[in-house]
Amino acid sequence: QVQLVESGGGLVQAGGSLRLSCAASGGTFSIYAMGWFRQAPGKERVFVTAISWNDRNTYTADSVKGRFTISRDNAKNTVYLQMNSLKPEDTAVYYCAARRYYATTNGYEYDYWGHGTQVTVSS
Repeated sequence: QVQLVESGGGLVQAGGSLRLSCAASGGTFSIYAMGWFRQAPGKERVFVTAISWNDRNTYTADSVKGRFTISRDNAKNTVYLQMNSLKPEDTAVYYCAARRYYATTNGYEYDYWGHGTQVTVSS
């Protein structure tokens, strides 16, 4: 059983940056693809970005492309989400998720989820 804990959320002004972290435990982190999803108030949870187990493939939603970057550090069992040029519409709870090997954009295909971290971008 893999446990995921997100951190790094907070309040930031538009145009600012944040880096989210997701620490994994209870499994072999290096075989898991990791994804970031977000859920804004009153809306469904949507895909943000994901990275495959071997770092060879990443997928990123058009809405954040060029601003958000996913990376992983297998030695630290951690995946990161660097968010730059933040906009008020990026305000959401951000979740990380894990599944074996191959990254997908479909949240239903992920087996493990964290509890989320709140990101609020003020205008």
